[in-house]
Amino acid sequence: MRIKSLLARDLTTTEVVTVPPSMPVTSLARLLADRGISSAPVTSPEGKLLGIVTEADLLRRLAGAEDAPVSWLRGLFGNAERQADTYARTHGLVAADVMTKDVITVAPDATAEHCAHLMEEHRIKRLPVVQEGRLLGIVSRADLLRVVLEAPERAGSSQTADASIRAALRAELRDQPWAGSLYAASEVKDGVVTLFGFVQSDAVRRGRCVLAGRIQGVVRVDDKMINSPGLLPGEFV
Repeated sequence: MRIKSLLARDLTTTEVVTVPPSMPVTSLARLLADRGISSAPVTSPEGKLLGIVTEADLLRRLAGAEDAPVSWLRGLFGNAERQADTYARTHGLVAADVMTKDVITVAPDATAEHCAHLMEEHRIKRLPVVQEGRLLGIVSRADLLRVVLEAPERAGSSQTADASIRAALRAELRDQPWAGSLYAASEVKDGVVTLFGFVQSDAVRRGRCVLAGRIQGVVRVDDKMINSPGLLPGEFV
């Protein structure tokens, strides 16, 4: 499967932590810290995407405590709507108050290239995948980088089977937080999974090999991974 044939639906992580608009800001901050995530979509009970709360939104609220009061003259001639929105975002008590409402999203049939373009243009790390207003999942920079690192699918009689193994392997790696890495990749040919790149430890190496070997259709796992020499750029951000 070549990169150009991949769509957002192929890359989407569907297990996404979402929050209701009524969640208190203090609970939001604790959730992001405990889960080790930098943002959380805000959704209605029906699953409609209402906005997204990021670490930047919460930091803006904290920093707003030191903002100087709006002068009488500025209040008279300034943009009242903008001032009210700023006040709500810096003093709000729940997710609906502090969330970013103008969220950049993509449809399930958006190409990988388009997703990458939007991330680069708007300097964002993840894109909510939305269909008819409902949140389906998230495409992250890590999802796109893993696609780039994976070798293109080769033509042949085992093409379909290899594609299924590759998709299953990607899904399994997403489900195991310890197994993901921007610097570890894989290749599948004729049922043989080759794992290469950097890993954090021998335990992670062993776990990735076991994980790959359990996937249906895999006939062998070749370990070509090497231990990381230290912290790699972006790996633990």
